[in-house]
Parts: sequence; structure tokens; C-alpha cells
Amino acid sequence: MNERVRPAGRPEEAAGRLRADCGNCFGLCCVALTFTRSADFAADKKAGDPCGHLDDGHRCSIHAGLRAGGYAGCTVYDCFGAGQQLSQVTFGGQDWRGAPETGRRMFAALPLLRQLHELLWYLAEARTHDVAREEIDRAWDRVDGLTRLGPEALLAVDPAAERAPVGALLQQVSEAVRAAGAPGRRRDHRGADLIGARLRKAALRGAGLRGALLIGADLCGADLRLADLLGADLRDADLRGADLTGALFLTQSQLNAARGDALTRIPAALARPPHWAR
Repeated sequence: MNERVRPAGRPEEAAGRLRADCGNCFGLCCVALTFTRSADFAADKKAGDPCGHLDDGHRCSIHAGLRAGGYAGCTVYDCFGAGQQLSQVTFGGQDWRGAPETGRRMFAALPLLRQLHELLWYLAEARTHDVAREEIDRAWDRVDGLTRLGPEALLAVDPAAERAPVGALLQQVSEAVRAAGAPGRRRDHRGADLIGARLRKAALRGAGLRGALLIGADLCGADLRLADLLGADLRDADLRGADLTGALFLTQSQLNAARGDALTRIPAALARPPHWAR
């Protein structure tokens, strides 16, 4: 079963498809992933074993209190819609509870499809800028086609092979957008180790922070407008009062991992995390 399961859509039509819809997923992230007992997870869990808090209806029984219950790690995970795609489309609505072999294939496919959906998320954002649109559309069609394969063909896909060409395209978009919106010399901290860095009120407009380690960094009041934050690690970064207006390739999971407040300005496409200070 290697056929595409539905016709390909366009980036501008993708917003709903690339957002997690837990109501149409069989709780795949609560089963497929490994949990290691730490500050982010209150207990160990092996890949393929259901979390002890997953109920019979594939719902998290402590969802409203995940952080208080020691499962902050769950609140920063985003499947980019891969969970419902696997559950309802790729595997045609077949529940893993009654089909162990199907379950094993679903669990193996989740991280693969998630990576492909993440690439689509970035391409959809890139498409909103008037840069390299034909190339973006071609990349979209290529990756989108992979996400719509049947189970066996999907399991044979290597998402890493798609990351390099898509990454180069996103870099082209990033450089063009930042050059237009933040002319002049811009800071380049791509891949930099900025763990715990003191960057309070730092002028980082249009900065390159792709892949930077900003764990626990003090970014209070920092100007991060138009900064490229693709893949930046913002765990426990202090974004109170920071301005992330127009930040490029910032995801909801990155915001959820950080700390902010009512004064933190975020891109319109993202939601203010409920645990942020009011």
C-alpha cells in the first residue's frame, strides 16, 4: 500500500493539518515515545509502553495538571499534526489497542512523520514571504508527497535526506527577510552555546540564532524582532518583556519551553503559553 492517501494541498491551506488534534489521535505520543525520569518527566517509560496516565479513550487523565504533576516535558512536545494523520489517514482509523502489529508500525512511523510535518510547518511559514516561492512550492510538493504515503512506504522514508535541501531554502528566505527588515550589521549566533547567557535587553533584531543553545538564558526585554530562531533551544529561557514580533521559524513548542509574561510580544500565529506569568 504505497499510494498517496489524498491529493497534495498547498502551504497556505496547511494551518489546520499541521496543528496537533489530540481528539483525532490514538494517543500515539503517549505510547511511542520514551520518557526518562527527570525534571521533565516524573517516571521512566519505554517506547511502545502506554503512559500510566493514558486512559481508555486515548486521553491524558492529568492533562490539565501536567506541569504540577511532573510532566512538563509533555507540554513542550508538538507532533505538528502527525498524530492525527497517522491515526486517521495513514492507518485508516485502526486503533493500535486491538492490533499489536499495527501499533508497532504506527509507533515507528510517528517520529518519521513528525519530522516531515515539521519541515512542512517551516515551508508554510516561508511561503508567507515573497522569497523563492517557486522553490518553496517544489519543496512542499516533494515533502508533502512523502507524508501521504501508505504505511510501508512511509516507514522506508529517511527524513534526514529532506532536511538539508529544505534547510538551505529556509536559510535563503531568512537572509532575505532579515536583510530587508533589519538592514545593517546583524549578530550571527548560529549554533552558539549561550546557555545561561546574560542577554537582558540585548539588541538582537534580525539576529541569526538558528540552533543556538539558549537554555536558561536571560532575555528579559530583549529585542528579538525578525530573529531567526529555527531550532533554537529556549528551554527555561526568560523571555519576560521580550519582543519576538516577526521572529522567523519560531514554533509553539519553543515558546512552551520558555518563560514569559503578559509583556512578551509573540508572533500572531502562536499562542501565549498558559503557564506564563500574567
